[in-house]
Amino acid sequence: MSRDRAALGAFLRSRRDRLTPAQAGIEAFPGARRVPGLRREELAVLAGLSPDYYSRLEQGRQANISDEVLDALARALRLDEVEQAHLRDLAAPTVRHRAATPHAVQRADPGLLRLMRTLDHVPVLLIGHRGEVLARNALLTEVLGRPLEPGTSFVRFMFQDSVARERILNWADFASATVATMRRETARRPYDTRLTALVDELRATDGDVARWWDDHTVRDYASVNKRIQHPAAGPMAFDIEIVCAPHEPDQRLIVYTTEPSSSTARVLPILASWNTAPHL
Repeated sequence: MSRDRAALGAFLRSRRDRLTPAQAGIEAFPGARRVPGLRREELAVLAGLSPDYYSRLEQGRQANISDEVLDALARALRLDEVEQAHLRDLAAPTVRHRAATPHAVQRADPGLLRLMRTLDHVPVLLIGHRGEVLARNALLTEVLGRPLEPGTSFVRFMFQDSVARERILNWADFASATVATMRRETARRPYDTRLTALVDELRATDGDVARWWDDHTVRDYASVNKRIQHPAAGPMAFDIEIVCAPHEPDQRLIVYTTEPSSSTARVLPILASWNTAPHL
C-alpha cells in the first residue's frame, strides 16, 4: 500500500470510529461490536457502496475513486468542508505528484510585507506553507520572547522551544491546531519531502504531536485566540487573524489583534519602545 493510500485508509477509519450508528441515523447491525463507531458494512450501506468496495478503499487497494463515491462518503461520515477537501486530496491519483522543488526558498510577498509594515502597533508574523518564518515585526519578537529570524521554523519554535510552552498559556489549544493544519498541508503536498521529514521528526520526538497526529483531526489556518504570559508586561490576550494574498496562497500574514481599550492594547506601545528589531 502506498503512503498516500495508507493515509486515506487511516483517515476513513478515524472518521468511521467517531460516528455511532445512532448518530448516523441507522439501526446498529446485529452481533458483537469490536469498533467504537460504525462498522465497515454499516458505512458501506450508508454511502450506497458494496461492503467489498468500501473494504478495498479502507485497505488502500482501490486505485481510482470517483467524485460520486467521495461525495457519498463525505455525506455518510458527516465531514465538514475542511475534512471533505482533505478526503479529496488523499484520494487523488498517486500519479498527481508533480515535479517539485521542495528545497526552493520561499520569498516574502512584497504586498504582504507592505501590509505588515503598516501594522507595527501589533505583533505580526509572515509564514510560508511549512511554517517557515518569512518576516516578522519587532513586537512579535518581544511578545513571544524569541527573535524568530526569517528562515527559522515557527513550528519548531512551538514544539521544541520551552519558551513557547511557558509564554503561551493556551499552548495545547494552539499547538494541537498547528498539528491539524500540518496534517492538512501534507495531504495537499505529498511531494514535499521537507514537510514530511519535519512531521516525522516531531512525531518521533514529541508525544503530544504523535497523539494529536494519530487522531486525524484536520483544519485549515483559522483565527484563534492566544493568551500570553509576558515576564514584564503580565498576561496578554490576542485574537489571531490571518490574511492571505489571492496570488500567494502559500503565505499567510498572522496578525495579533487586540481590543482597543484592553490592557493588552495599552501595554503594547510600551513593549514596542523596548524592542527595535528589524522587520527582516
